[in-house]
Order: sequence, then C-alpha cells, then structure tokens
Amino acid sequence: MLFSVGLSLVVLLSVVGAATVERVEYDYYKYHPMPEITDWMVQAVKDYPEVVTILEYGQTYEKRTISLLKIGINTGEKKKAIWMDCGIHAREWIAPAFCQYFVREILQAYKTDPKMQAMMTNMDFYVTPVLNIDGYIHSWKDNTTRLWRKNRSPGPLNCTCYGTDLNRNFNANWGTLGISFECCDNTFCGIKPVSEPEAQAVTYFVGNRKEDFLCFLTIHSYGQLLLLPFGHPNFTASNYDELMKVGRGAADAIRSVHGKDYTVGTSPDVLYANSGSSRDWARMQGIPLTYTFELRDDGTFGFELPQDQIQPTCEEAYSGALHIITYAHDKTFSGATATAATLWSMLLALGVTGTTLM
Repeated sequence: MLFSVGLSLVVLLSVVGAATVERVEYDYYKYHPMPEITDWMVQAVKDYPEVVTILEYGQTYEKRTISLLKIGINTGEKKKAIWMDCGIHAREWIAPAFCQYFVREILQAYKTDPKMQAMMTNMDFYVTPVLNIDGYIHSWKDNTTRLWRKNRSPGPLNCTCYGTDLNRNFNANWGTLGISFECCDNTFCGIKPVSEPEAQAVTYFVGNRKEDFLCFLTIHSYGQLLLLPFGHPNFTASNYDELMKVGRGAADAIRSVHGKDYTVGTSPDVLYANSGSSRDWARMQGIPLTYTFELRDDGTFGFELPQDQIQPTCEEAYSGALHIITYAHDKTFSGATATAATLWSMLLALGVTGTTLM
C-alpha cells in the first residue's frame, strides 16, 4: 500500500514537473514585452553558446542599451554578414515577434541542415529584435499608447510633443519627401539627419562594417510588401533589376507557404514616396541587397495583428527572408570558397570548432 502511494506521488510529481517545464517554454506565437525579449536573448546565448553572442551597440534616448544577437560559427576569420532589425516603429509588434522566430529557426537548422551550416560558416547574422526600445515599451503602457510609432526623444524647442520617426531620420535624401517637419506628426524626421541615438547606433555599427554586409533587412508592418530602394522617385538603385528579381523570388517563396501575396517594388511605386529610411541609407553605403519587409496584414487589423496570426506570418516571412539571404550567400560564395565551407561543416559535425583549431 505504501509502495503504491509512493509510486503515485512520484508519478504526480513527474506530471507536475513536466507541466512546469512546458509553462516556461518560450512562446513564439504571442507578443512579448521588452523584459521578456531581453531575457530571451540571454537564454539564446546560454542555449547556443558556440554560435550566439550579445553585442551592445548603442543607447536609446532614455538610456536603455540597444543590443543585437550575433549568430555564426567562429572560424577565426573575418566574415561576411547579414543585417536584420525589427521594431524600429514601436506599434508594429509583429516585427519583433518575427525577429525572435527567425533566430529560433536558424539556430535549430544549423545543427542538421548543411546549407545553414555553410551559411553560418561563411556569414554572421546580426539580428536586433527591438531597435526602438523606448517606443516599444511605451506602446505596452496602456490602450492609449498602443499605436505609438516614434521614439521617445523630446521635440525641439517650444514643442510639447515627443518622438522622432526613426525611419525618416537616416542620412538618405533626408527631409525631402514623405516626411514632416511638424514635431507632433508621426513622420517627423527630426531636426537634422541622424539626430536620434537609435539611428546613430545603426549608422555607426553598420557603417563601420559596410563592406562586410551582403544584405540589410528591416522588418515592419503592415501591408504585405517587399520594398526596395529608393524611397525618392528621382533615384534608382544601380542593381534595380537584381533587387526586383530577388524580391519576386522572395514573394513567390512567401506565397508558397500560406498563399499570401506580397507586392514587390520601390516605395513610390507600390506605397508612397519617402526619404530618410534605413533601407535607402544601407543601399547608399554599398550594401547590395536592402529590403523593407511590410508583414501582415492588408489592413483588416493593421498594426494590431491578432496573436493567432503570428505563426503563419512568421512562417511565410521566414521563407521570404531565407530566399534573399540564400541568394546573397550563393552569389558571394562559390567554387573554392564553397568547398572550404563544406570542409568546415564536416569539421563541425566531428566536433571541431574555431576554439579547438586555435
């Protein structure tokens, strides 16, 4: 009898323990406030210390640290890179959700997928889950702040409003089109180019490594669009045809997942003209493949996309992003370089790392 009771207790404790583990499992299909995203970043390093590190590269106006996840295999060599940022506009919650999903997917893939192993050998992924941290935190405050877009810096002298539109603040045809100089407007571009600390952080970090970056992806919502440079109709990217071809391939990849159509083109052609975007700035720095993803939906819910759409949105967007990244990789790495990557993947499979080779 005592044995039976003891056995039942053990079974009960096991069930409770399993349930506890399940409860603390990170939920990629819900929206997370900033403290949970920060904890998730720390946990990613703990779970994948061989390929993930956290880099701090700036501060917001309210003195919060801007951090990214650097993901890649340490080969001991200088590497090419992929940039992805999410949450430059505070209210676009699906964007940080996608960055987190993207990180999970590439980390799960690299251990078993030879292609991802090769890409992580040749390239590092720099992923900023939330760029506009102050604004994002403000958008979580209550229902009155949910649709906050800008950062939280105070307006210029004699202005009682807060915030600059960070995606109008980059030094790319700044202040010319699709902006406002009225400090209370949502598209207020700031008092000068790169006046905002968040824009300064990206400009400094990416600008100092611009020759390394093959691809610059900035994630937004909504509209189901893939936007390529430039936002100003008087300027055309020198590789416009390539950008359109790769973009259409990404849209095809997106459509193949859940049947959603994404429109590909420059912002003036498919949305509206604008200036001062990070995408245009990145292309002006010589980064060849620069895109803005405008995720779901088409306006039914707008910025307040229901949580039950997080999973399908992330699944399709991942397919599109991976198409662009794979193209960038394969265009750059071929022949002897690809052979070297294959060799490194074999060494990785045998448990040899950059540390052990040193």
